[in-house]
Parts: sequence; C-alpha cells; structure tokens
Amino acid sequence: MKKKGLMKASLALVLCLLIAVSAYAEVETSYGINFRLRQETWDNLFDMNIIDVTSNSPVFTRPDDNYFRLKTSPWFKAVVDKQYVFYTKLTNEARYFMETSSQASRPAGMNKDEVVFDNLYASANNIAGSPVDLTVGRQDLMTYGEGFVIMDGTPVDGSRTYYFDAAKGVVKFGDRTSVDLIWITDQYSDRALPSLYSEPRRQLNTTDEQGAVVYGRTKIGEALNLEPYYIYKREQTTPLPYGGRGALELNTVGARAVYGFGTGWNLRGEFAHQFGSYENGDDRTGDGGYAYISRKYEEVTLKPYFELGGAYLSGDDPKTTNKVEAWDPLFSRWPWMSELYVLSYGTETGIVGYWTNLQLYRASFKLTLDPATGLDLSYNYLRANENSHVSTAPPIYSADGKDRGSLIQAKLSHKFSKAVDGYFLLEDFVPGNYYVSTNRDNAMFVRWELQWKI
Repeated sequence: MKKKGLMKASLALVLCLLIAVSAYAEVETSYGINFRLRQETWDNLFDMNIIDVTSNSPVFTRPDDNYFRLKTSPWFKAVVDKQYVFYTKLTNEARYFMETSSQASRPAGMNKDEVVFDNLYASANNIAGSPVDLTVGRQDLMTYGEGFVIMDGTPVDGSRTYYFDAAKGVVKFGDRTSVDLIWITDQYSDRALPSLYSEPRRQLNTTDEQGAVVYGRTKIGEALNLEPYYIYKREQTTPLPYGGRGALELNTVGARAVYGFGTGWNLRGEFAHQFGSYENGDDRTGDGGYAYISRKYEEVTLKPYFELGGAYLSGDDPKTTNKVEAWDPLFSRWPWMSELYVLSYGTETGIVGYWTNLQLYRASFKLTLDPATGLDLSYNYLRANENSHVSTAPPIYSADGKDRGSLIQAKLSHKFSKAVDGYFLLEDFVPGNYYVSTNRDNAMFVRWELQWKI
C-alpha cells in the first residue's frame, strides 16, 4: 500500500477506535488554539556584504529580509481510560514581507500558506499490561537530548512544523532504563495527508529519507544519566553540497551523558561517529559532539547561571575525491546553535541548517530578572576544521582561511500571563578570514515574538 493510502487508512482506524471505545470507556477531551506572531529582520547573513543589490545580480549577493510570520495551530486531544491518546493539530503560517531577498519565491506583501496536519497520531501506554508504549502517526520527536541528532523532520519549512511521520515504541526496564525504537519516513513535500490551499505544496526537506533509531536511556546512581543510541538513515538522493553520488546510507553510533555534581554544577556531553556509503561507492564518515560545564546559583539574587563549552563537527577534506569526511546533521537541521548561522549555511552548503565543518567555543550567562523575566547572553567563537574551497559567484569564501568569526547573542524573554509569553532576540556575527575581505561586514538577525495559548 502506498504511504498516502496507509496514512488515510490509519486516520480512519483512529476515528473508528475513538468512536467505538467512547461508548464503553472514560473519555477526557481537550482542545485549544496556539497563535504565534513574529517579526524577523535578516541583515547580510547570506553574503556578509552590507551592499544590497537587486534580484538580477549574481546569486548569494542579495537584499535583506524584513517580514512578519503569523502561525495558527488549533488542536484536539482525547484520552481514553488514561491509557490511550488521540491527538491532532493543524497549522498555517502565513508571512507578510516588507522587504524580501527573493521576489520570485517570497514576494513582497502577503504570502498565504497551506493548512497542514502538523500532528496526527494515536498512542497507547502499557499495551496489554506490558511495559511497552506505542505511538503511531505524525508526531514531534523533541525529547532526544538537546536535539543534536534528532529534532526536526521538516527542516526546509523552518519552525512552521517539526513533525516526523513515524512509529515509536518505548520499552521500559524498571524505573531507570528504557529503550526507544523508532521508524521514520520523511518526504521532500507532503504526499501523505491532504491540506487546504495546497498549490503549491511547501517543500519540507531536501530529499525523501528514511531512518531507524534505537535510543536508550538509563540512570546510574543519583547523578549520572546515560543515553546511548544507534541511527540508520537513508537519503534517497544526494543533495548539495555532496550531490551526484546517488543515495546515501549512513550509520551513526553515539551517546549522550549528563552528570550533576556538587551544588548546582552540571557536566554534559555527546559524541557520535558516522560511517556509510553512497550509491556510487564513495565512502562517508564523520564525527561530531559537544561538551559543556555549567553552574546555577539558585539561592543568589537573580539566580545567575553560567556555561562554558563547545562543539565539534568534522569537515570534508577537499583533497579526497572519493570520500566525504563531513559531519551529516541527520535529523537536526534546526537552530540549535544560532538562528543567524543556521541560515548562513544555506550559502555555504546549499542547504539551510546543514551543520558541518565547525568548531564552536561558547560562554553563556543567564539571569532571572524576576519570576517572569529572563535575560540570556552568549559569546561564540566559530572556526572551520577544513577550508572546503566553497565556490560562489561573486566569491564569498576565501581559499585558505579557517576563522569563521565571532557571534554575540542576547535574548530577553517575558511571561505576561499564563496564556501569553514573548521574547526579543538579537544575534550579531562578525566574519573572520573564512570569508573573502570584501565579505566581512557584520551580519545581524533580529526577532521579536508574542505567543498566545488558548
């Protein structure tokens, strides 16, 4: 059965089960609507060049963006006998552009959006009295560490949706250990479920892809949490920056650890190794990870928190022609380091959010100004492991530099009420010699957001 037919059959089954069990079981229902309003300004972040030009100029040298994002998400949830859950959420995110970097794909004025099934799943806890939970359908997978390898199944549409079409089973071994078994199938654009205003359907990914995940969690003693995992991923076609090699089959083996010690101290880290091959026989390897140490002073005024650490993502050696050594971000092409730099990667690799070839060194400081207000400040120094000789016209990247530059981040957040919260975010990037001398102007990302949950 084709996937589209399978998803429709699953939807019909969910509705039939819900109707059937409601006559004989305790059913609790809830519903609501979330609305998110954002304004974003993107300044120089694609080309690091302060000179704005028309859309007729060479690629990657273009005007900036200034626009509103209006996201609306109604949802419905039914819980049967406190064991079975049926959940659905619809989403639409229209955008209004005052300034645009691409009149063809993001024209000035209102850009309407399709209404899509953001979530649609059924789950059951402790099936038939066993220590097994099962969730089948369109679902978010946001509980895997810090999103280093698993977070976003629809990266091309930004933060409009994060869902995966997946089946997830959780096997529990007592109170301290569990294993998640997941099958994932993501698509270039959604062919599985219908939508309203669907022409053209939004692009969600760079290619169709499938994945299988075994993700363990265990607590050792009172201070150590360990999360080992294995991930298999198949990318059906090879997108940029390593195109022309055919499908990629990639294995990733890794682990995350979190250790709390002393009073308020925390040490956490993650490391993974990748190996696989392309359809044409070329090899693919990669290594990635991060490590941070942090301290929070709960009893001190303003509850200060500091964090020091960094991340490493291997880069591709341009001297090897039949092997790619760059880190593949798997299901994690989202702004886990930076809202600004996640977009800048679109120029370098051809794929927004393709985190690779990076050393990150970060110092962060946070204050709780009052129970409803927080201030986050971070300084980041970025380097490339390899100068990959990226070619653009006109040139943006240097032939030998590895200093990507410095990134400053500041975020002021506030909770206005139980239903309303918001924040203001500013990121400023100062390019280094990884970029040519003509493209070292500061890049800036600015966003403010208000969110209502009703």
